[in-house]
Amino acid sequence: MIDTRLPGSPVIRTVLSAEAETVAALHARARATYYPDGPPDDGTDWVAAWRGAVERPDGHVLCAVAGGGLVGVASFRVPEDGPAGTVRLFQFHIDPGHWRSGVGTALHTACVEQWRADGRRTAVLDVHADNRRAQAFYGRQGWVPDPEEPPGAGDHHLSLRFAVDGE
Repeated sequence: MIDTRLPGSPVIRTVLSAEAETVAALHARARATYYPDGPPDDGTDWVAAWRGAVERPDGHVLCAVAGGGLVGVASFRVPEDGPAGTVRLFQFHIDPGHWRSGVGTALHTACVEQWRADGRRTAVLDVHADNRRAQAFYGRQGWVPDPEEPPGAGDHHLSLRFAVDGE
């Protein structure tokens, strides 16, 4: 097979269960950027949570690898009791040292390719209301506010929707 990636572009692959600690550390670095007082400690064991996401038979966890390290991660699956043809992007994080380098776009493109292969028509996600950088990224990718999930007073997250086939 001929490698058609551009030089310097990240490799996108499935995360291994043994990488849960590395993924959790990347997740923590990314989350720390949009919590001015630091991410809340809700008692979640993020290493166990990421290992669980990787090992779920009904989910996907993809990562971006560049420069010999894991620099991005995305976790998605069909939501329980969700509408047919819909996938939920539960987590999408890029290591802050790799923002605006094309890693996020490459990882997002790989997610969309998987959603199309799986026959999904719509993707949904929740983004932290104070995370303007992520909201701008999602907007550039074609995500729009979800008309079926308008924000309520005091909501800490915004619901976004993406037409997988661009419609």
